[in-house]
Amino acid sequence: MEPTLAARALSAATEITTSALSGDDPDAVLGYVVRRAAELADADLGLVMVRADDGRAAVEAAHPDAEGLLGLELAADSVAAEVARGGEPVVSDDFTTDPRTAPFVPTELSDYGPFAAAPFGTGGRVLGALTVYRRRGAPAFAEPTVDLLTAFAAQAGVVLALAEGANARQRVSLFEERERIARELHDVIVQRLYAAGMQLDRVRRRMRKRFATADGARLAEAIDQLDQTIEEIRGTVRALRSPEPEQRSQPATATDLAESARGEVRIAGELLGFPPTLELSGELADIPAERADHVRAALREALSNVVRHSGASETRVTLYRDEHEVRLRVRDNGCGVPRDVAKRGLQHLAERASGAGGKFFVNSSPSLGTLVAFDVPLR
Repeated sequence: MEPTLAARALSAATEITTSALSGDDPDAVLGYVVRRAAELADADLGLVMVRADDGRAAVEAAHPDAEGLLGLELAADSVAAEVARGGEPVVSDDFTTDPRTAPFVPTELSDYGPFAAAPFGTGGRVLGALTVYRRRGAPAFAEPTVDLLTAFAAQAGVVLALAEGANARQRVSLFEERERIARELHDVIVQRLYAAGMQLDRVRRRMRKRFATADGARLAEAIDQLDQTIEEIRGTVRALRSPEPEQRSQPATATDLAESARGEVRIAGELLGFPPTLELSGELADIPAERADHVRAALREALSNVVRHSGASETRVTLYRDEHEVRLRVRDNGCGVPRDVAKRGLQHLAERASGAGGKFFVNSSPSLGTLVAFDVPLR
């Protein structure tokens, strides 16, 4: 596979990882997945299809957006539905004449010819199918392109299956193990994914002009981290598919929030080039797991914004616990939150705080920097 194309695919997959694990809206993440898939495959149309309970495949996202495609359903015995159930990737020079696919071509797709479909996810976590199309008469998808699409679809599907922040749409049934998975994932796994994603994001932006030797080494290291982490996640998912009865009934264990905060701050320091100041106060070793997850997500989102957008030279993280609540403050002396930056992550944290009975607010200005505050009660 061409190195530049492989690097683009890895960069795209890592951006999706960062976005999904930061709690961005699932619809936005799916739209990004299908857009990048179409770009990587040089396709005229890309679709994400999810499997329904009756075996059919329904279009959940499309790029470019086209009226009549969202919600379009394909029969349970169609090739797309078979791939969505975990079948092998399929490629066709012209799916309107190919005997495997021709009987199931809907009117909305009749202007297309070359076709490729890959499982969206991998192993026991196949969520559906990622399909790409070219206009009739265009060249067929080459084998390296199909291989790239298959790898991208597998990785993006696994990430989305593990992502926090999925809402109560019909598609949530596909993510029904999300909460159990989140409780089982160790801090080191999430942190390693986060660090790899941020490193690749920085490298991707630098690659626009040239690929320096130092950046190549950094990219290789991040790729190794991401591959290792995905293998660990797969092991966790396999264990969650067949939990022991006694494990199923055990309550979530308490979390050492101080240790988690040190890990998040260490990663941010590596990416910023200077260590943020961390101040801890109160007993943080026995925070209920659900409450600790909220605080950790807030800290990760706040530090991610500092790394990506602030240009800060100083950052201070304060974490305080008393008998009633946990309070988090993240301050930086940067340029504030840019107006043109998507704020879905911050909106998600506001929803987290509200759902937990807590408080969340952001003060930001170009001259004073940014303050992110997140408070949650312990009960």
